[in-house]
Amino acid sequence: MAELRDIVIQPGYLDFAEGSALVSWGRTRVLCAASVLERVPVFRQELGGGWVTAEYGMLPRAGHSRQERERGGGIRGRSQEIQRLIGRSLRAVVDLGGLGERTVVLDCDVLQADGGTRAAAVTGAYVALAMALAGLRRRGVLEKIPLKDQVAAVSLGRVGGRLLLDLDYEEDSQAEVDANFVATGQGELVEVQLTGEAGAFPAAWLTEFLELALQGIKEVIGRQKEALAPWLPLPW
Repeated sequence: MAELRDIVIQPGYLDFAEGSALVSWGRTRVLCAASVLERVPVFRQELGGGWVTAEYGMLPRAGHSRQERERGGGIRGRSQEIQRLIGRSLRAVVDLGGLGERTVVLDCDVLQADGGTRAAAVTGAYVALAMALAGLRRRGVLEKIPLKDQVAAVSLGRVGGRLLLDLDYEEDSQAEVDANFVATGQGELVEVQLTGEAGAFPAAWLTEFLELALQGIKEVIGRQKEALAPWLPLPW
């Protein structure tokens, strides 16, 4: 099926964060919050410009059974992988030089997980980031919003011989091939993750996955625009 589940993006969900968004994607719920810090990591101090990074985690009862809360050095490998993915995805569309010597941290917390959590996190983190940067511009801290484009993500997979867009948990657990795509509003790829869960698969399938992923991301990009329209004009 080439259809997305119902997606609702609620910007400004938190009162105190510089930017925030609650993403409801099917039965998945991810809360994203942007915090602006007036400093940069040590490795950026000699390079000039700013930095954008992310943290990701799941609440203990986000899934069908309770899992231990992640703390400090106990962050699971999957969470580390996803938070790095979110950070890379956002940096792909941010003018770090235009951000100045400051850091924006995106905290993405999964309240409920039913497939597609990383897609929801990337998509919501962008909305939270855009709101935070717009706030800096309104206060005169920045001359313009240092965004070059939008960025969003989708999951998809091959289940029972059929290529499906936006898998829920049950579909994902049965997928022969599992994939996540991140792309910009202009259709440029940021990240492609494709895994043969049941073994090797034909290279020709890559084209099918790409076409369906870009179709889905185009729709998600539209949802982002709708969510942000009352809050700020996008600079393109």
